[in-house]
Parts: sequence; structure tokens; C-alpha cells
Amino acid sequence: MTLLASTPAADWRLAGVLFIFVAVAVGVSLVAGLGVAREQVVAAIRAVVQLAVVSTVIAAVLGSLGLSFGFVAFMFLIASFSASRRLLVPVRQQMAWVGLAIACGAGPVVGLCLGSGVIPLNGAGVIPIAGIVIGNAMTAVAASGRRAFDELKAQRGQYEAALALGLQEPEAVRLVVQPTAREALLPTLDQTRTVGLVTLPGAFIGVLLGGGTAVEAGAAQLLVLIGLLAAQALSAAATLRLIGSGLVFREGIEPERRRLALAR
Repeated sequence: MTLLASTPAADWRLAGVLFIFVAVAVGVSLVAGLGVAREQVVAAIRAVVQLAVVSTVIAAVLGSLGLSFGFVAFMFLIASFSASRRLLVPVRQQMAWVGLAIACGAGPVVGLCLGSGVIPLNGAGVIPIAGIVIGNAMTAVAASGRRAFDELKAQRGQYEAALALGLQEPEAVRLVVQPTAREALLPTLDQTRTVGLVTLPGAFIGVLLGGGTAVEAGAAQLLVLIGLLAAQALSAAATLRLIGSGLVFREGIEPERRRLALAR
């Protein structure tokens, strides 16, 4: 039997196992009082519906490089919208800037992977690597931005004192948020440090289940993990720079010059 035969079959057995998993999650939530039983059911249903639709769409576009890039653009738009919502910022005004922060991380990494020939320039190569990198860049933007806004709100006095001492606004913001900037990058750092020892992440398992060798799986996982280190660092840095410049802001935590302008 080949490794390819070990991939899950989309039949009644899979449906039964998934139902049991959801039932266990909901049952534990109810018994332990975790308060997320309804959310777990909704999340599971959404996952089934969304993946069914996405699988159908991807199967249709894989044969066309143009359509594949169109699907990547759609993923990027959804990521920009989702990150804006997570940051609790005005979506219409700031989605483009949030998208720029995502693009600062995802663009160079995906471009280098495809331009170097490490990933084949076809639908089957473009969509998976772009999806992984864009998704993780989105997470870095949301995590670093939310933490920065929380810190600016909690340390408003320090921020205003820095301005009073003559620091420019970007420097004052950086002074407040810099100590927490690394927190958004820690999950990927930890995963990279422990890969192969504690976890075997998705890219590794995916290549194995797809019939690849262990060496090929390891190479794919290294490309993903180390590429994500670069993408998330770039996106987090871009997010903090945009917040410092006042281009990305949250209502009630406006930059000083915007707050003064609104007061006039």
C-alpha cells in the first residue's frame, strides 16, 4: 500500500469521526462550563461548508495559472478584511493599509519561493504556499496590532510624556509598543524551534500523505517554517510602523496629531 492510500477518504467513516469529535468538544465544554459549546458547533459547520466550497473552487482553478493567481488575490482581500476586523479599526478607511502590512510580509516570501523555482509556477504550487504565507502574515498583523493598541491605551501617560519631551510621534509610539512587539512572533518561533521534536506540522504531514518521501516532506516544512519567520517579522514591523505613523489607528486610541485635529 502506498502512502497516497493513507489520505482520509471523504466517506461516511470520515463523517462519523468528525461528528464524534464535535460531540466530544461540545460535551466537554458543557460539563466543564467552558462556555463555547455553541461556538464550537458553529465553527465546525462553517469549516465543513467553507472547505467544501473552497475545495470545489480550487479544483476548478488549479489548471489555470491566471485563475490560481486570481484565487490568491481573493484570499489576500479576505485576509486584509479579517485582519482589519480583528484590529477593531475602521475597515473602509484602513483595510488598504492593513493589506499593505500583510503584503510586506507575504509578497517577498511568496515571490522568492516562486521566482527561485523552489516552488513550481503552477496552480498546485502557487495556491498552497500563498495561502499559508498570507494566512500567517495576517495573524502577525492582527496579533502585533492588537497588542500595540492595548499597550498604547494602557501606557497613554508614557506616550504623552514622550511627546512632551520632544520625541516625534513614531518614536513615541515605538517607545511604548517595542517591549511587546516580539509577542506576535513567539508562536512561530516556538514551532520552528521544536519542529520534529514535539510536532510534525501540516506541510510535513501533507507531503507524506501525498506520497512524498520523508526528505521531501522535511524540505517542504523547512521552506514553510523559515519563510514564515521572515513573513511574520516583515508584517509585524510594517504594522507597528503604520500604527506609529497614524495610518492605522483605533477609534479612541488615535495618534496625537489626529486627536488634536479632531478637537479643532
